[in-house]
Amino acid sequence: MSALTLSGSTGQLNLKKSKPSQSLTYRDAGVNIDAGDNLVENIKPLARRTLRPGVLAGIGGFGALFKIPKKYKSPVLVSGTDGVGTKLKLAFELKRHDTVGIDLVAMSVNDILTLGAEPLFFLDYYACGQLNVKNATEVVKGIALGCEQAGCALIGGETAEMPGMYPQGEYDLAGFAVGVVEQSKIINGQHIRPGDVILGLASSGAHSNGYSLIRKIISTRQINLSTRLNGQTLKNLIMEPTRIYVKPVLALHKKIPLKGIAHITGGGLLENVPRVLSKGLAAKIDASRWPRPALFDWLQSQGAIADQEMFRVFNCGIGLIIVLAPEEAQRAQNFLTRAGEKVWRIGEIIRRRPGGAQTLIE
Repeated sequence: MSALTLSGSTGQLNLKKSKPSQSLTYRDAGVNIDAGDNLVENIKPLARRTLRPGVLAGIGGFGALFKIPKKYKSPVLVSGTDGVGTKLKLAFELKRHDTVGIDLVAMSVNDILTLGAEPLFFLDYYACGQLNVKNATEVVKGIALGCEQAGCALIGGETAEMPGMYPQGEYDLAGFAVGVVEQSKIINGQHIRPGDVILGLASSGAHSNGYSLIRKIISTRQINLSTRLNGQTLKNLIMEPTRIYVKPVLALHKKIPLKGIAHITGGGLLENVPRVLSKGLAAKIDASRWPRPALFDWLQSQGAIADQEMFRVFNCGIGLIIVLAPEEAQRAQNFLTRAGEKVWRIGEIIRRRPGGAQTLIE
């Protein structure tokens, strides 16, 4: 074996023979290439289930290929990326790895849905210190299921094993969705007017937001997550995956022009609804119009959380809001109900008072 050394004032490099030592491998450094290969083999059949027209090349290559559907005359690509946040910490503690993949897909596809986009494909990034093939496969199963629910293809991703970067048994997730929308059908909120109706679609729980506060409540109050609330364990209620709204809402948009859609994520109703409103408008929401799930009542009680903070941190039972003309509201509500969604008429658009808030919750 040779070594390079620097000698002399001239900076000359000299090769010096060094005594042979034990040969090192990537596995000695903590990276198991065979485990990564096994995971890829586990992923392939999961990804195949999500294939849809347009996929030209997917899992296995250096890049994935997707052809934009011909039905679009003037296609605009829409992209979104997100993670799962500290909900992952509970997944580690509870050894629940099968649902966070659904959360991962939901956070991105629901975001691009707000522009009226049809999700085309999804890529994931899974990073860990030491690869646990069983846990990683469970995560990807959830990702594939989320893609099936959204109608998009799991077309690629990256698994990064980085010794020393993450605690034993932990990992991080990120996801990337790409969709397409006809340029003339983009939902951008520009046509929202006073008097328009706000429909609220039920969430499946806390989705993937507010989990730092949820974990704080659990640790501070020393909560036993096997405790039952309304017939379900707190463990199941808290880990319920994010609802994916893509298929019913896109089907609705084909029948009724939707003026605005807001995905209720971090920032809750207070901060997400204004993202689809112009400066001169405000949303007036009546919180008595929908039944707040028991989980949120429990969180507020256990954490002594103020009402304003609840609406700024959690979705409080509303995962998506839709703004549309009042004459279309009942028809839209009926359509979504038949599609399996729980939906309520929760408010209306009003003119904003000078200096007033853009979301008023009563």
